[in-house]
Amino acid sequence: MRLARPEDLAAIVALTQAAYAPYNAILDAPPIPVTEDYSPRIALGEVWLLESGGALAGLITLERHSDHVMIFSVAVAPGFQGKGFGMALLNHADEQARLWDLPEVRLYTNAKMERNIALYTAYGYRETGRRPNPYRPGWILVDMAKPLDRSTTA
Repeated sequence: MRLARPEDLAAIVALTQAAYAPYNAILDAPPIPVTEDYSPRIALGEVWLLESGGALAGLITLERHSDHVMIFSVAVAPGFQGKGFGMALLNHADEQARLWDLPEVRLYTNAKMERNIALYTAYGYRETGRRPNPYRPGWILVDMAKPLDRSTTA
């Protein structure tokens, strides 16, 4: 796992587009992470890359807040899906939260992304609420959170 660098931008965009492509039809538009400008996030040190065999397998975008870590995006390249890379990325979020001495990891996802909601629930997240997406009328966001035991390391 390593922090992304400016020269990784094209690979980040390509991986994100490929990973989220199955949701375009479900949502009738690209998910928010697909339309994100990752340059500022790279500059802020928010994007981590997971490589396997010299290839970019996945990425996670983490925002550090005063009382939690917010996962903005988790994306695994299609050829690496189903092999535990998503869990490795979620474990990294937990590890970063502990390193930053923060008690909780939060995320939000679209209510239509039922597979993701089930995955996050199985990983220990609980739903904390639902709200309209302020940027996409008609979309409902599901807020989720996972409290961390700070005495345990990932």
